[in-house]
Amino acid sequence: MPWIFLLLAGVLEIAWAVGLKYTDGFTRPWPSTLTVITMIGSFWLLALAARALPLGTAYAVWTGIGVLGTTVLGMWLFNEPRNTMRLLFIGLILLGILGLKLSSPGSPPASS
Repeated sequence: MPWIFLLLAGVLEIAWAVGLKYTDGFTRPWPSTLTVITMIGSFWLLALAARALPLGTAYAVWTGIGVLGTTVLGMWLFNEPRNTMRLLFIGLILLGILGLKLSSPGSPPASS
């Protein structure tokens, strides 16, 4: 269950990070309200996940999911740069998240 909480926290982190773009510096009420609600939900789910997972792992995976999703949505929604180096480093973040998942308590052991 903690990994599900962490995944959902990461998805909400993506939502609030992208939402920041729509708040216009928190001057637009509805986008600002939705962004703050998703921030609270993201932090709450992260806190639930961190009760069972190592804090460093939970935080790194949470931020990694946020970075991945926000970067991909930024490219798609806001026409942010898409180049080989950027995609390579996004892939490395994904590998880091997967490595943390596989090396954390409660994860299946790596095959030898």
